[in-house]
Amino acid sequence: MGLFTTRPASNEAQRTDAALGPASADRRPARRRATFHTLAVESVRPLTDDAVEVTFAVPAELADDYDHLPGQYVALRTTLDGVDVRRSYSLCRPPEQRTPEQVAAGAPTRLSVAVKRDEGGLFSTWAQTGLHPGFEIDVMSPQGTFTSGLDDLDHRHVVGIAAGSGITPLMALAHTVLGRSDTARFTLLYTNRATVDVMFLEDLADLKDRYPTRLTLHHVLSREQRTAPVLSGRLDEERLRTILSSLIDPTDVDEWFLCGPLALVDLCRDVLADVGVAKEHVRFELFTTGDESVRTARPVDVRAGEKTVRIEVTLDGVSSTVESPVDAHESVLNAALRVRPDAPFACAGGVCGTCRARVLEGSVTMTENYALEPDELERGYVLTCQSHPTSDRVVVDYDV
Repeated sequence: MGLFTTRPASNEAQRTDAALGPASADRRPARRRATFHTLAVESVRPLTDDAVEVTFAVPAELADDYDHLPGQYVALRTTLDGVDVRRSYSLCRPPEQRTPEQVAAGAPTRLSVAVKRDEGGLFSTWAQTGLHPGFEIDVMSPQGTFTSGLDDLDHRHVVGIAAGSGITPLMALAHTVLGRSDTARFTLLYTNRATVDVMFLEDLADLKDRYPTRLTLHHVLSREQRTAPVLSGRLDEERLRTILSSLIDPTDVDEWFLCGPLALVDLCRDVLADVGVAKEHVRFELFTTGDESVRTARPVDVRAGEKTVRIEVTLDGVSSTVESPVDAHESVLNAALRVRPDAPFACAGGVCGTCRARVLEGSVTMTENYALEPDELERGYVLTCQSHPTSDRVVVDYDV
């Protein structure tokens, strides 16, 4: 899966977007409401035995809706076995630069995501065979701020650490860093089980051929012997510390981007902090939180006489009200979906931020927060999929 955002401490987001330029936090793009449009699959390209790259054609009239930063993500929505299914994946290609002639001619743009089969994964398994050129599927407008602020790249050294499908946003990032400045460098530390599991293997080799002196690749394989012993075996704390002392000098790195499972991201953050890397120079995203939450609304019955919470939701200028039983411990999103099936969400695991809304009245507590910035929390924004009412009445606004 390719859905990523920041790992918080005590439910307070820790990501900084002051990377790659001191003013980039101020340049962080405003979040836009997630909207779905139906797009056609243009191509499906095998990456490994269990991963494919899916490219969508974006009509010219929707080009602005799908304008994106490198490494942002989209949610894909379809119906499988009668169930509404949504999964989020990072965009693995940098934004296309269209010529004036292409714009004038109304030429379509393209979006590409990589889908890796998860064991038992309904959507990812279907995607290996069900997605084919011409197939139409709902695609959400791009979201996320993982790689925002890529403005001052001259003489910068950027390092990405990825595991498995965590490579997807870093592919777009590497292209962008190397392509925008002739003096920027990019180093990738990429861990997989074996060579056959390496997504974008040929693409990385092509990128290395194009930028031989400015791109450095380190493949760590846990189940395959490499020439260098330090690159053979699981990327644990000891191996990471050895790599940082022999292959990647932390004092020579300006910014770090981490992407992978929670255990790897936390390991890298802890080790980097221990060797003196300031946390404001480390950004990270997760493709799994370790909590495979249900991604559709669960049914809740309101029985006569039981104590309830009144939840009022405003979406697209229309307000709706729903009663939620206190004993059900229902999330705001789950309650909202019972009266507003169009309420925005994607992962329902507190990771993507798609279900973000602002609490105008009342109070909630969030179980997890892997997406919101500290300033958003201060202004009353919450992830509705993780928010549970702690007052008798809660008013949330998705439009603010």
